[in-house]
Amino acid sequence: MREGYEGTGPGAITPDGCAVELYSRLPVYDEPDIIAAAVPAGAHILELGCGVGRMTHPLLERGFSVTAVDESPEMLARVRGARTIRSKVEELDLGETFDVVMLASFLVHAGDVEVRRGLLRACARHVAESGCVLIQREGEDYHTNLPRERVDPSGFTLRMVSAEPVGDGVNSVRAEYEFPDAVWTQTFLARPLTKEQFEEALGEAGLRVDKYLTEDRIWVRAVRAVDEERAGAAWTAPRT
Repeated sequence: MREGYEGTGPGAITPDGCAVELYSRLPVYDEPDIIAAAVPAGAHILELGCGVGRMTHPLLERGFSVTAVDESPEMLARVRGARTIRSKVEELDLGETFDVVMLASFLVHAGDVEVRRGLLRACARHVAESGCVLIQREGEDYHTNLPRERVDPSGFTLRMVSAEPVGDGVNSVRAEYEFPDAVWTQTFLARPLTKEQFEEALGEAGLRVDKYLTEDRIWVRAVRAVDEERAGAAWTAPRT
């Protein structure tokens, strides 16, 4: 287990405190629709931090091809129909590029700045010149509107319990998932990022925002930070 991370509950727990059985139970929301609307049909997607394939499988059903990457063998064992690669995301170097690179699950908010830089550099070195990077950010009140609770229609309760400062702009966040037959908790380190800080972090990796895909700016499409003329020629957004 990484320092500052902890997970409890039945089944295997990954180094960052994620419970494999929990993530196998979580429902799919509108993420695959957001992704499908933002990229060309049939694109080859590199999914960084795929977990058990919660988004992988709906994307495959929509006609995309997916290369799914995760450091947990227990997570990857749940993925079906995709090429799978076991690796830490920040260390990944496949020597190939993809139409779309996806960094979801708020990974861009890694507490360790060097890990975040490694994640974004992995995105930049794997995205094709004419491709894009899709990133999922935390909501603006993620660390402040606490504690909060949401009862999911599928039958479990999610409680975001606390976000306690631990220094250097990082919070220790605790979440609890209660199902009728089991309870899981996860404690992890996360660094809140303003819109400006997020865009600065992208720039460090040679990326820039192309478009915020949702009104809450949680989903973002980024492209290589080339000059505007080349960017216009290289990237053609899908029709909406």
